[in-house]
Amino acid sequence: MDAPKGHIHPLSRVMGDIVKIFSELGFEVAEGPEIESERYNFDTLRIPADHPARDMWDTFWLKPRTAEMLLRTHTSPVQVRYMESHKAPIAIIAPGKVYRHEATDATHEAQFYQLEGLMIGEDISLANLKWVLEQFFEKFFGKKTETRLRPSYFPFVEPGVEVDMSCFKCGGKGCSTCKQTGWIEIMGAGMVHPEVLEASGVDSKKWQGFAFGAGIDRLAMLKYGIDDVRRLYDGDLRLVNQF
Repeated sequence: MDAPKGHIHPLSRVMGDIVKIFSELGFEVAEGPEIESERYNFDTLRIPADHPARDMWDTFWLKPRTAEMLLRTHTSPVQVRYMESHKAPIAIIAPGKVYRHEATDATHEAQFYQLEGLMIGEDISLANLKWVLEQFFEKFFGKKTETRLRPSYFPFVEPGVEVDMSCFKCGGKGCSTCKQTGWIEIMGAGMVHPEVLEASGVDSKKWQGFAFGAGIDRLAMLKYGIDDVRRLYDGDLRLVNQF
């Protein structure tokens, strides 16, 4: 009798798909430590200790607190580290686990996976961002999609935008997935702030670029119709055995 075969976890499958798609678009994969310094997680990203934006991230601090070490709240520090050690032009994605000190519910976990992307060049614009994301969404969801950019605020980009994609389920007509709007809010993005470039050793007078960030868990939930993020982490084989 043959031994039962294992199954690929949906998060592993999604991360593999993401890496493959962005590799085809010319992006490299960058990695960084999950235990991060306050400097990389906040300061170089224009989020100093007295900045009100610091409240946007619920942080797990490691003891002793004076060491200024923490569990990273996003994978943006990977981008800063990469810019410090590599010369422009740059095109990378940084997928990885991040941590937030917040209550767990159907759409929030204390630990989850995040995807961030960064492209730096001499003539990079939001138009490049829009094209890259449309290519990614089409390949990832298997359907032609459109994107729209709405003004938003993030300390490390200027201008900042929220990125919506046309609903891949209904084609923009309205359904339960998109809450009858025809659009799905999918990620935050924007043009990298010149001060972030300079803090990372990049000449902001010559180079400019975009960055974006999305929850890999959310992408998996949308693609596979999973209604509770906790299902991805509770070890229930009834979910995993579907993949």
